[in-house]
Amino acid sequence: MNLKAAHFFENASRWNEEFNLLRKIVIENKALVEDYKWMHPCYTFEGKNVVLIHGFKDYCALLFHKGVLLKDPKRLLIQQTENVQSGRQLRFTSIEQIINLSETIADYIQEAISVEKSGVKVNMRKTEDYPIPDEFARALNEDKELKAAFSSLTPGRQKGYLFYFNQAKQAKTRESRIEKYYQHILDGKGIDD
Repeated sequence: MNLKAAHFFENASRWNEEFNLLRKIVIENKALVEDYKWMHPCYTFEGKNVVLIHGFKDYCALLFHKGVLLKDPKRLLIQQTENVQSGRQLRFTSIEQIINLSETIADYIQEAISVEKSGVKVNMRKTEDYPIPDEFARALNEDKELKAAFSSLTPGRQKGYLFYFNQAKQAKTRESRIEKYYQHILDGKGIDD
């Protein structure tokens, strides 16, 4: 039992009963080790993240880190947002849902462990799969320091910026975003740092 995870379960004000039942179901699989990552209980197999318990205002969930690779015969897995490439959630809004699906939940957990054991990887989008908006391309061409700083960022940070800049529908908004994060990029920081 991980002490930080135990503290999480003891102090959860919302979804407490649901969290504790999900934990019981997860730890029944002796292959998983309880850890605490990203401020939530995370269960690993040989050091690899398999499933995480987390909650939101309207639901609590099990997040399968490689959920996109699960077969999902009952079509229960949910892609949290359109940009999440790998993870998928089983969402619950009541203890009754968890009770009724407990065997199915255990099956999904077992399959997630099998996926991890197999060593299969999720094909993640690469930085070059994200278009560079014209405004940012122009800024990179005009400013060698910015270009060098952006090139030295990790691929994940580069993708974060490109995605954020591309979300803006108007050129003026894209330019404003680029200007706002100019120093961040020069400092080698990601969009959320």
